[in-house]
Amino acid sequence: MTVTLQRILASDFPTWIEQSSVEYAGDLLAQGRSHEEARRIAVESMARSFPEGTQSPGNEVFHVTNEVGTAVGYLWIGQDVTTDPGAWWVWDVFINADQRGQGHGRTTMLLGEEYARSHGARSLGLSVFGFNTGARRLYDSLGYETTSVKMLKKLD
Repeated sequence: MTVTLQRILASDFPTWIEQSSVEYAGDLLAQGRSHEEARRIAVESMARSFPEGTQSPGNEVFHVTNEVGTAVGYLWIGQDVTTDPGAWWVWDVFINADQRGQGHGRTTMLLGEEYARSHGARSLGLSVFGFNTGARRLYDSLGYETTSVKMLKKLD
């Protein structure tokens, strides 16, 4: 199965913001945050990136679609917040749970790299939660290098 990137329509954007916020909050919960804190962080993050609740300059959001046009995930990519215009960032990539293990994540990342390169990117960064071993293996296999490690020990 192959996938393609289709720019999200303005009419789909509010639904995507909610879905992405829920996914991010879920990751924060898995990291040990409370429900309230995870939801607050996710909502605030989206409000910073999309203050009008619509797509904003420097951010591109795509549906990841299969060969019959069904969305199987999404990709949010754009320029990094540094002063280097050639530095780009994968802000979020998500493949639906029932679609994982079919190569969609790998293809999505390669398409994202191609898109970024065609828009002047010279580097592409991302963050990944430590517990997400599947994603970490994927990024390692694609040639991404670890540039920072953040560690935590619970002292309950």
